Amino acid sequence: MNKILIILCVPLLLTACGRTGPLIPPEALVPAAVTDLRVEQKGADFLVSWSRPTEEKGGRSLKELAGFRLFKREVLPPGEDCEDCPSAYRLEKSVDLEFPEGIGIAGTRYVYADADTVEGKTYRYKVVSFKKDGTVSPQSNKGTRKRVALPRPPVVTLSSSLNGVTLKWSGAQPPAGGRLEGYVIYRKRESETGYANPLNSVPEKGPAYEDKRVEWGSRYDYVVRSVAVVDGETVESAPSNEVRGALSEPE
Repeated sequence: MNKILIILCVPLLLTACGRTGPLIPPEALVPAAVTDLRVEQKGADFLVSWSRPTEEKGGRSLKELAGFRLFKREVLPPGEDCEDCPSAYRLEKSVDLEFPEGIGIAGTRYVYADADTVEGKTYRYKVVSFKKDGTVSPQSNKGTRKRVALPRPPVVTLSSSLNGVTLKWSGAQPPAGGRLEGYVIYRKRESETGYANPLNSVPEKGPAYEDKRVEWGSRYDYVVRSVAVVDGETVESAPSNEVRGALSEPE
């Protein structure tokens, strides 16, 4: 009789427990690490940018992302440098995604402009993200950049036609020891507040550029930056003078 009761109870116990999926370790629930942090020098600023993570470390869709913490350190000469020392990095910027002050968004990337750098010195950055429950991602890849001297920006003029807007420029020069690589052209609508990505994906080699991707009735502002390679680093100059134009009206 006792054996019969035991056999009957086993299925009942299994039914009461229900079915559950595999247990997920807590470390799998944190945001996945950012893997595409990069650093560019544009004018006097270092632009540090990264993409928003979309998954948790365990592979599930990331929800409740609250912000980022960006860290920075100066890279010292060999023999003095210490990447893993507790005091090596300092918090450069804390980003609250509900109130992202001091941070820009260019397409799908967050962008931080660091103006606190010294020519000739090298800096390294990393970022972590965190959720609303306080859990923090692993560290991102590290971006390293040496601050170099800037090329001289060009002086720009603009002319319009029925088909496009043409920019012409002159006067750009690389710094001592550098070489000029070309020019990048930035555009915004008259009503917009800042320049994001350049119109040309590779530097323009010549002294002119025609923009045919313009709309009737719209006015556009343009600046041009010269691009140079200095000490092995590709760097953009400060922006040129700003010019404004639109398509010409037919006569």
